[in-house]
Amino acid sequence: MSESAKDPLHGVTLEALLTELVAHYGWELLSQDVNINCFKSNPSIASSLKFLRRTPWARTKVENIYIQFVKSQKSKATNERVDP
Repeated sequence: MSESAKDPLHGVTLEALLTELVAHYGWELLSQDVNINCFKSNPSIASSLKFLRRTPWARTKVENIYIQFVKSQKSKATNERVDP
């Protein structure tokens, strides 16, 4: 298996992963995990992308949340196939 096939961030844009996280968790829950104003006050994808692209520590936190989200979704899918 290639390295890129193992990397859950491979081929996923910051906008796509943020959109997916917001759809699943919502702004309020994300703001609890990543304490940044663009998630708390008038949150939008555009303002968050601008901030995350300029702020490496925040982007890393969001990417790590996404990686955990992807792992949990894969685990859930595997369990659903195994359970009768």
